Amino acid sequence: MFVTTAGRADTETIEMARKLANDQNIPFIPRKKRSVHDIQFENGTDDCLVFGKNRLELYKYEEKEPFFFHPNLAMIRLKRLLNGETDPLLVAGDIKEGDSVLDCTLGLGADSIVASFAVGEKGHVVALEDNQYLALLVDFGLKNWNDAEKSMISAMRRIEVIQADHNDLLKTLPDNHVDVVYFDPMFEETIQESNGIKGLTHFAAGHHLTLEIINEAKRVARKRVVLKDHFRSTRFQKLGFDVLKRKTSKFHFGFIPVS
Repeated sequence: MFVTTAGRADTETIEMARKLANDQNIPFIPRKKRSVHDIQFENGTDDCLVFGKNRLELYKYEEKEPFFFHPNLAMIRLKRLLNGETDPLLVAGDIKEGDSVLDCTLGLGADSIVASFAVGEKGHVVALEDNQYLALLVDFGLKNWNDAEKSMISAMRRIEVIQADHNDLLKTLPDNHVDVVYFDPMFEETIQESNGIKGLTHFAAGHHLTLEIINEAKRVARKRVVLKDHFRSTRFQKLGFDVLKRKTSKFHFGFIPVS
C-alpha cells in the first residue's frame, strides 16, 4: 500500500497526503500527472490510497474503479426515519435513544450511521473494521462528509471507528458492556446488483461467524445480538437467530434477545 494525491493537488493537499502516509507508515509517491494505474505498475503492483481535498479513494491493483465512502443508502434510510417510518435494523435490535451499539462489521458504515442517528447524542456507536485501510477510509468519510442535513452529519460524526478484529476484541470486553452487538458479515450468497458490496469485497475481512463468537456477543450485549444476512442464509438457524423476514428484500435481519 502507498499514498498518492488526486490530480492537480495543491500544496496543502500534498502535505496532508504526506502526513497520512507517515501516520500509516507507508510510502508517499508524488502523482506527477501520472495515472494511478501507471504509478501502481511502476511501484510493484501495490494497492494505493488516493488523497483528495474532500475524500479518500482506495485503488485495488488492476481494478478500474476506486472504492470510496458514500453514505447514499444511509441517507435514504434516515430520510425515511424523519418521515416517521421505521428501519429493520432498529426493529431487530430494539435500538432506542440513549442506547449503545457495537457494530462488529463497519463496511461502508451505513448501518452504523442509522444506529447513531437513532441513539442520538446520549447514545454511543462503536464500529469495528479489521482492514486498516478500509477503517481509515470510512472514518475519514464519516468525519468529513458535509452534503447532508445537520442531524445526519451529527450522527456520522458521533461514530467511533476502531480498527480491530471483532473476534479478538469481543473477548476483551466485560459482560453487559453495550446494549446491542451487531454483525453484517459478507453474505454466503452474493447480491449481484450491489455495486457498493462488490467494491467492498476487495478489502473487507472474510471472517466466518461461529457459535463461539455469538456466545461472546451474547455475553457482551445487554439487550440483543443482531445479524444481517442474505434471505437464504443458513446462519440464522445455525446460530439461533429469530428472523424478521421481509418479502421484498434480498436480506433479512435476525436477533437473539439476551435480557
